[in-house]
Amino acid sequence: MDQPAGRDARRRPGPAYAALVHTVAVLALERTVVFDMAVPVEVFGRVRLPGGRRPYRLRVCGTEPRVPTETFTIHASHGLEALADADTIIVPGCEIDGPPPLDALEALRDAAARGARIASICGGAFILAATGLLDGLAATTHWLAAPRLARLFPKVEVRPDVLYVDNGQFLTSAGASAGLDLCLHMVRRDLGSAVAADAARMAVTPLEREGGQAQYIVHEQPPLPRGSLLEPTLAWMEEHLADDLTLEVMAARCGMSARTFSRRFREQTGATPLQWLLRARVRRAQYLLEHTDHAVERIAAQAGFGSATAFRERFRRVTGTTPKAYRAAFRGTR
Repeated sequence: MDQPAGRDARRRPGPAYAALVHTVAVLALERTVVFDMAVPVEVFGRVRLPGGRRPYRLRVCGTEPRVPTETFTIHASHGLEALADADTIIVPGCEIDGPPPLDALEALRDAAARGARIASICGGAFILAATGLLDGLAATTHWLAAPRLARLFPKVEVRPDVLYVDNGQFLTSAGASAGLDLCLHMVRRDLGSAVAADAARMAVTPLEREGGQAQYIVHEQPPLPRGSLLEPTLAWMEEHLADDLTLEVMAARCGMSARTFSRRFREQTGATPLQWLLRARVRRAQYLLEHTDHAVERIAAQAGFGSATAFRERFRRVTGTTPKAYRAAFRGTR
C-alpha cells in the first residue's frame, strides 16, 4: 500500500502513557545547524500529558563541553557517555570539515546495538549514514543534498521526495522544517495522536502536512552545451508548451527523423522528449500558480496539458501535492 504523500512511515498506534520518563538526547557536533538542534529541544521539551506531567527528559550531548556553531557557542550539558542510556537520540545536521568524529559514530553504534531509537534531521543523515546503520534502508535528507548522500553511501536507498522516513528504530527527515514533522510523528508514536496534536498546536503547525518535499524542489532543466544542435529547438518548445507538441512535430522542427531526434535528445539532455516536455510544463504551471489568479482549468491549457484532470495527476506526481495546495503555499514567494 502506498504511504501518504510526503511521508514514508510505518504506522503504529501510540502506546498507553508510560510511567517512566523517556530520555531524548540531542547530539551537538561541531558547527551544528542551530535550527536543526532547536526543533527537537522545543518539541520534546514542551510536550505535556493530561495533568501536566512531562513525558520527556532532554539532554544536549557533545564531544566537547563547548560546541561552536556558525554564530555562537553551545554549552553541551552532557558528554557522549550520556547517549548510553538515552531512549531516543536526535542527530541534527552539522557542517564539519572532514569525516565525523569517530567517538560520536561509535557512541551511536553502541546505542543502536542496545535498541535506542535514532533519528536524524536534514544533514544529520550524513552522520547517521556514516555509522553504517542506514545500510539497506530507505532514508531522506534535504533535496539539495540527496544526490550527494546517495553518492557517498550507495547502500542507502535515498528518497528525496518525502518529508521523513520511519524505519522503526532509525528515522530520517528532510530539510529543517521537516524535522518538526518528524518530531511530531515520534510524539504520536510514543503517546498517541491527541498528545501529538496538542504539541502541534503549541508549535502552530499542522500535525500532518500535505505533500512531500518534492513540492519545494525547483525543477530546472540541465543546461545544454553551448552551440548544441538542440538548443534552438528547446527554446522553441519552451515558447510553445501550450501547443500539441508530438514527437513528429518536435523532430520536424529540428530537421530530423523522429528516431534520430529521440536518440540525440536523450544523448544531450539525459531525458526523452516527452519527459523533458512534461517537466517543462509542470514548471510553467508552477510559475502560473505562484504569479496569477488563473483557474486551474486555464493554467492546464496554458501549460499544455490536455485537461484539468491530466494536469492535476501529473502535477501531483511530480511535486507531491495538488495545484491548489501548491498555490496556497507558494503564492508570491518566488
